[in-house]
Amino acid sequence: MNFIAVIPARWQSSRFPGKPLALLNDKSVIQHVYENVLNSGLFQQVIVATDSQIILDAVHAFGGTAQMTSSDHHSGTDRIAEVCQTLDFDVVVNVQGDEPFISSEPLKCLISAFLDPKVQVASLMHRISGKIDDHNQVKVVCDIHGYALYFSRSVIPFNRDYNSDVEYFGHVGVYAFRREALFKFIALPTAKLENIEKLEQLRLLENGIPIKMISTNYAGLGIDTPENLVQAKKLLHPNLTT
Repeated sequence: MNFIAVIPARWQSSRFPGKPLALLNDKSVIQHVYENVLNSGLFQQVIVATDSQIILDAVHAFGGTAQMTSSDHHSGTDRIAEVCQTLDFDVVVNVQGDEPFISSEPLKCLISAFLDPKVQVASLMHRISGKIDDHNQVKVVCDIHGYALYFSRSVIPFNRDYNSDVEYFGHVGVYAFRREALFKFIALPTAKLENIEKLEQLRLLENGIPIKMISTNYAGLGIDTPENLVQAKKLLHPNLTT
């Protein structure tokens, strides 16, 4: 099968403008993401999809591949679909441009889901224990076959009787689509639950498109705010005090 990876990276962000080019050690966040995905050796092509000439130039400067896209896209999935229109592939993996710690292990587990011809869309989840009520940590519950039943910013499942064996899973926003599933998804109108929770994956579920969830130890650390960047630096340098 022909697997490719596309990394959406936009300049404008309400909480952290220009975050793809924020420095983490001696490299930008987007360079960390790109090199980790490329060095996994899993993909025939790795491309950054951006609406920013500055990001485009930065990617080219470190030897990466990037393509300019429209600034009118509402989501990263729309952005990767624009790039994918002219590409030959079976499965595309959408790796967020603010995930500098992404590694080959979760990516390999994710694409292995497509050995099952029934799988059209797949994503990652990890077991969580602390901060389950944090609305920034999206939770997911699955059926007995490992397909997502629902995603929410609320705590799901609700542990009414305080059972000790309840497991909670956090969603890691790395998606993989078969070609036809990607273009079907972006052609669908925004869905009601998607609007309520502000989670685009609910558009798939509301339209009856199943999402196979793959459990991983990778929890991720998205760089959404300057505070997240400080956290990332501390992960790389535990003795960092500022």
